[in-house]
Amino acid sequence: MSLYTSFAVVGAGPTIGGRIVKALVERGASVVAVVRPSSTSTSSPLLEGAKIATADYTDVESVTSILREHKVEVLVSAVAYGALSSQSTFADAAKQAGVKLFVPSEFGLPTEGGKGGHMVIKSQFADYLKSLDIPSLRIYNGMFIEFIPQFTGVDIGRFLVLGKGDASFSTTALDDVAGFTAHVLTSLPPVKLHDATFRIEGERTSFNKVGALYASKNITVEHVTSLPEGYAKSTLLQGLFEQGRGSSGWDNYADKDVPENACSGNAAWAGHQWKSVKEVLEL
Repeated sequence: MSLYTSFAVVGAGPTIGGRIVKALVERGASVVAVVRPSSTSTSSPLLEGAKIATADYTDVESVTSILREHKVEVLVSAVAYGALSSQSTFADAAKQAGVKLFVPSEFGLPTEGGKGGHMVIKSQFADYLKSLDIPSLRIYNGMFIEFIPQFTGVDIGRFLVLGKGDASFSTTALDDVAGFTAHVLTSLPPVKLHDATFRIEGERTSFNKVGALYASKNITVEHVTSLPEGYAKSTLLQGLFEQGRGSSGWDNYADKDVPENACSGNAAWAGHQWKSVKEVLEL
């Protein structure tokens, strides 16, 4: 069976979506970045070499027209949390346009079997794709390494750890996640991608271990019982990580971590050198 060569990426911003576009283009794929009319990403160097199309993310017919025009085989969604509801538009358009594979916006903690917040939203969307008979590919990578500073107060000059900080969690660099996504989509046959889940991990670490790296750069590390006002999301995430739920290997059904599963998908990118926390954060 032939490999996929034609892709669309929605949510092609500077965090992960644009990087996936860049990685696909570098692998010789045909890529169209679908952006909102008001998007400022169209001039991003990450999108160089890709076609750019604008569409209202609530307009099924408009998105369908773009997918058909560019003969898209695979649709990758990298929309942010606030736009997750728009994925139903993309799914409906993908169905109408005959798209063969949908990569939903996961790129974080495992959501299958999750019972709260965004996990429910993402799991419900996965069920919706099944109801449309559209194969999907889900990728879990833990926390983006680049996000560690903003979730630990480094922006205010301290490294704040909520709780003990010794629970292990998965971290992966943005470029590694994008590169992995592009690699498997362009090198594996469809039978290996349809309704598959890849769990990847650039480095397994803990807040205490990362804190030690910051301490070596004279950043004060503090264990606290609460984070400052304005750190609501950080409080939620550090709380989950303290329970061990920050691992790519977390099993929501069994409610436990399966560490050996956290990097089980890494083998699909044989020979790749995954970036470390120290390297990415220049510590």
